[in-house]
Formats: sequence, C-alpha cells, structure tokens
Amino acid sequence: MKKRFLFLFPITAILVSLIAIQPIQDADWADYLGGLDRNHFSPLTQINAGNVSQLKVAWTYETSEAGQMQVNPLIINGILYGVNANVQAFALNAETGKEIWKFGDSLKAWHSTSRGVSFWKSKSEAEPSRILYTVGPNLWTLDAATGKPIESFGDAGKVDLHTGLSENAKDKFIISNTPGTIFEDLIVMPVRLAEDGSAAPGDVRAFNVKTGKLAWTFHTIPYPSEFGFETFPKDAHKNTNIGAANNWAGMALDAKRGILYVPTGSASPDFYGGNRLGKNLFANCLLALDARTGKRLWHFQTTHHDIWDRDLPAPPNLITLKHKGKMVDAVAQVTKQGLVFVFDRVTGKSLFPINEIPAQISDLEGEIAWKTQPVPSLPAPFARQSTQISENDLSPFAENEAELLETLNKTNTKRFAAPNKTGTLVFPGYDGGAEWGGAAVDPAGIMYVNANEMAWILKMKENPKKEAIASMPLGEKTYDSYCVSCHGSDRKGNAASGYPNLVNIASKSNREQILSIISNGKGMMPGFTMISAQARQDLVSFLLNEEKKEVAAKETEKNEYYSPYSMTGYNKFLDSKGLPAISPPWGTLNAIDLNTGQFLWKIPFGEEASLKAKGIPTTGTENYGGPIITASGLLFIAATKDAKFRVFETKTGKLLWVTKLPAAGFATPSTYSVNGKQYVVIACGGTKLGTTKGNKYVAFSL
Repeated sequence: MKKRFLFLFPITAILVSLIAIQPIQDADWADYLGGLDRNHFSPLTQINAGNVSQLKVAWTYETSEAGQMQVNPLIINGILYGVNANVQAFALNAETGKEIWKFGDSLKAWHSTSRGVSFWKSKSEAEPSRILYTVGPNLWTLDAATGKPIESFGDAGKVDLHTGLSENAKDKFIISNTPGTIFEDLIVMPVRLAEDGSAAPGDVRAFNVKTGKLAWTFHTIPYPSEFGFETFPKDAHKNTNIGAANNWAGMALDAKRGILYVPTGSASPDFYGGNRLGKNLFANCLLALDARTGKRLWHFQTTHHDIWDRDLPAPPNLITLKHKGKMVDAVAQVTKQGLVFVFDRVTGKSLFPINEIPAQISDLEGEIAWKTQPVPSLPAPFARQSTQISENDLSPFAENEAELLETLNKTNTKRFAAPNKTGTLVFPGYDGGAEWGGAAVDPAGIMYVNANEMAWILKMKENPKKEAIASMPLGEKTYDSYCVSCHGSDRKGNAASGYPNLVNIASKSNREQILSIISNGKGMMPGFTMISAQARQDLVSFLLNEEKKEVAAKETEKNEYYSPYSMTGYNKFLDSKGLPAISPPWGTLNAIDLNTGQFLWKIPFGEEASLKAKGIPTTGTENYGGPIITASGLLFIAATKDAKFRVFETKTGKLLWVTKLPAAGFATPSTYSVNGKQYVVIACGGTKLGTTKGNKYVAFSL
C-alpha cells in the first residue's frame, strides 16, 4: 500500500493540474470595470482556489515612461487596449503582450492620468470599431484596428470637452480621467474640474460616437424653470463663482431599460458654501437619467450642501437582490463616508430605511450648514466614523502620543461637524472609505469593497478682505488663491499627503516647465487655465523668488472669485514617523450581503513595511484601485502601497495567493481568456503614496 500510494500521488497531482488548465470558452473584459453594470465580475473559472498558487507571469509590457497608471484595461477579441503614464493609448496582443499600435504625443499629455478607454462596435461590419478616450480636454476617437484618429469624428478625430458648456466656462480647466459610458451611438462623458470658485459647471453631456456632435445635456446646477433651481442661489447657473457638481468617477448603465446612473461630486468651492447657500441639487447625487435624452427620472442626494468634499467616488453597481421575499433590480452606491445606499433601480426607493441625522451648525460667517444628513440604517458603515475616535483610538505605535492627544482634543470629532478655524476631524477622510476603485458585486448580491481608514484634519482660515487682496502683488495673491490649500502658506507642501514642496522648485524645473504645469495640471493637480497669462507669469516669479516686479493684483482678473474663508491645506492626521495617528486597521477589505445588509467578513488589507519588519501583524494600508471577482470564488486585488497583488477566497476572506509586483498597482485588474486560457492583468505604475514609479503591465496565468 505504501509503494502504491507513492506511485499514485504524482499521477494524481498531474491529473489535477491537467484538469485545472482545460481550455475554456473565451471571455472578454469589454467594458470599464467588467461591464456596464460596473460589477467587476467575470464568469471565468479556470483559475480557482485549487490552482491559484500556480499563477506565474505570462507576459509583461513595458511602457515608454514610468508614472501613475490607474487603468482598468479592456480586452476584446484577443486584443488589450490600455493607456500608459503619458496618456498614450495602445493595443497589445493579449496572449503575448506584444504591441500592435500606440497613439499620442508623450510630451504633451504627461500631466494627466487615465483609467482607461471605451470601445464601440457598429452594427455594420463595414464600419470600423472605435476606441474613445481623453487626452487633456479632448475626447479622441481612434480606429480600434490601427489606432489612427477617425477624421469624421469632431475636428479631425477629437472633440473639445468644453463643447456645450456656458460661454464663460470655455477657458476653464476640464479633463476626464475615467472612460465614458457608451449606449447605442452615444458616449456620456465624466469630467474632472477645478474645486474652487473658478470651476466649470459639471453638466452631464452625451456625444454622438460617429460624429462627435453634442446629443444632450443635463444641468447639474439647474437653470431657471428646471427642477432643483431653488436649491442654489438664483444666479448659480451663470457660473460666475459657483461650479462643479460634476460626475468624474464614471457611470453605470441599464442598457435594457435605457437608464443611466450618474454619481456626482460636490459643488464648488469646496469646504465653504457661503456663496452657494441651499441644498445644492444635483451635487452629491445619484442621478437616474434617460440615456437617450438626459431627462431626469429620479435622484437621491447623499450629502446636502456638501462642505466636506464628499464626492460620490465610484460608479454604482447594478444588481438583482432578494428583498422582502421578492427579486428587485437594484442599484448600490458606495461613498467616501463608508456608507452604502441601495435603491430600487426603477423607482429610486431605498431598500433600507434612510435616517436624516442632525448635523452641526457652522460658526463661519455667511455659512449655513444643512441641518441634517442622510445615513442608511443598513448596511452599517464599512469604515469607522469620526465619532468613534477618542484618545483610546490613537495609534499604539506612535512615539509622540502626547502631541497627538493634544491635537485630537482641539479637534471637533462629532459627526457632520461643520468646518471651523480650530479643526474638524474628517474620518473617513477625503479619499474614503470607498475611492475611485469602487466595489465588486457577484450575482448573489454580495458586495466586496476595499476601504481607506485615514483621518484628515480640516481647518479653515479667514482670507484677507478684498481691498487688501487688491493691493497684494499679483503672484503672491494668485498663490494664496489657488495654491495654499495644497502646498501651504510656507510652500513646503505635505509629502505624506502627496503635495510636493515648492520651496526649491527652481532646482527641479525651469520657468517654461512650471508654466506648463500651472496651465495644464499634473497628476491630480488641475490646470489653472482660468487665470490670466500675467497672473501665471507673476506666480512663477513668486515661486522662483525672483525680484518682485509683479504688477499689483486687481479685481479685474478674468473669472475672479472671492471667498471669505479657505482651508489651510490637505493635512493627514499622522504620527511623528508619518504613519496614521489612529489605531489600525488603516485599510480594510469587506464583504457585505446586500440582500440583508449584513457583513459576511471584514479583514485588514495591506501591510506597512516598517511595522512588519518589527513582527507587527497586518495593519492595513491606504489603497487605491478596486477588486475584481470571478465565478470560481476568487477576488483579485492590488491597490496597496506595499506593491503586493493578492487573491482572496470570496466566501471567507482567506488569503490564497500573494506576489510582489514591480511597482504598486494603483489600478483595478482585468481578467479574460484567449484560446482557452485565462489571464489576469494589472497596471503597475506606483508613484502615489510616495511609492516607486513603475512602467509595466503584468499579466498572470496558470
């Protein structure tokens, strides 16, 4: 028996291995996040719990430049479509990673980031399939086979995303980081805008895929006679010092019903709403629109009169749930606050009761905070809330505990505490809770969502009076108006929060390079096209510490706006070593049954290298990029700053496999099969959270 066992064991192992890699029906990843439902789900099963440990690198694709890549690539008919750190679109052989074509000028688009492309296929075989994606303010349409612009679309292949906006928004900053949503012959575009009073309006607009012509517009800041007009000051729609309420995170589509689900962000300026008093529809809303016309069907506002930057950060998920004994087509929306709102997809009725919780009044002159804020009774928050943080919740690893306690005691930790001049704890922070990576949901209605648990301290400062500003040198005034919130009044920035030190910028960049960044933006910094050429020149002189020859600031600056208050900067609540000042976990992965609103499991997600080296168990880390799930019960996710790629069992949260990537994968992976073989691919660009830059796409297979 002993000899027979030894003889059979290797044969059994070989048979299991052969069965595991049996060819399967090919499956594409044809839409952003896996489908128009944005559920991050694949029916593939070749890679499973029994063989996932055998995953190996199948191919790598090295891009021309290193830098942040947030791309969720598409794979259609054996071709992978992606974008590199320089926002050049490309096509690869999805089996080998060999480049087929590449489009774009790397020298002109390095200031943007991209989460991928959209794909459109005509009903006519004679008409080429199209790839649509954005570079700066332009939406390009490319022939999917060749990568060449389709000249009949817009202006020689491109459409300016300012198209259809009000006249005084024509020179304002606008780009798109997220792929548009395609319905029939339309593409509906997300847009990223500035976040101060100079922001363009966040109108939701659909363009014809063939011609580039504007098809319809929905005003997120309503015009006279439109629903919601009374929730803003009467002139808000004129876009003089109020803007945004934009969709930047992407949308979901019920193609059968022709309903588009659009999550929106806050109205601008952020943090002080004294010039936009009111409930502010349709900012911070989940909108259900007729996809053919843009007509509003229903809406729900998740934050009233937002003064905390509580944008809806990701596309919603379209699912079918068992609720009160009946099957209901539903839409679920995750939030930065760590909340999940679940609605009937057709009626907009919430599946779980939503309570309006009393909020604090503001002590800033001119500000009127909304009296209540909505919180669903179920599911419970998937991230801790500010009210749960006390001195007992300070990090046990911090060496400056007394200093942290003093800061915490001076900070308002109440729920929905209005911004003030002494400090408010924003927790979950500006980056969630949930972030742009979004949530995955399987056909059984189980949601899987990764979350950040980073606390930030929001503090407001009183700005100089208009008269005093008018006498300031223009460069200094421009810096104070547009740059202080990120880089600080001392220009030292905040490396832990990702805002660079500008004190010695002359040693890193010349005048032309700085001017280009100011005009076009870089990474997550917006471009400031709305300020005059003279103001930009004087701002550079101020940054370079040149002799003060700047002209005096005047109130005749183009698109001038004034706010009596502004925030002092994006400041994380950190200890003396740059680690979160609150106790772990600092990042989590959660499984929630949306049928019942109950959690199935919750685990820390990610490792802090400096603590792991000391033998400290997993603490979790900040994370950007979402999970994907497969019918074989696996969850694939990178997202963490430790540069790991992990696979978990969906039923239990058990870690099944982990590998080190060449750089952190701050992106959502994709999975697909070609010629009967399943692959999983992730973009590894690093860069965020102080991580090493990367320039590779890495594909794994058995």
